[in-house]
Amino acid sequence: MKLLREVETQAIASQQQIAITRTQQASKHREMRMAQLTRTELSALPADTKIYEGVGKMFISLPLPEMKGKLETQIKGLEGDVDSLGKRLHYLEVSQKNSKEQIDRMLRGGAA
Repeated sequence: MKLLREVETQAIASQQQIAITRTQQASKHREMRMAQLTRTELSALPADTKIYEGVGKMFISLPLPEMKGKLETQIKGLEGDVDSLGKRLHYLEVSQKNSKEQIDRMLRGGAA
């Protein structure tokens, strides 16, 4: 019975982690989409356009190529984050599935 409770606790913890990971993944997807849209909008601007980046309550002027480079770096980082969260999500889903199967086996074994 103690083992059953431990496995059940593990399944619940996995389920909670899955929800958290999905939320984080959705957030990273939104951030990445915003950066991609900003990059697309900047690409349509002439090279001599003044660009400003928000820093706290201030804005600082940046050259257009530097801003594009920052966005590219940000997008690549976010892609890596989304990929690692996808792998973590897969691991957690497999872990939860295994826990549920183990609980079912224990209940069937106990009933037999």
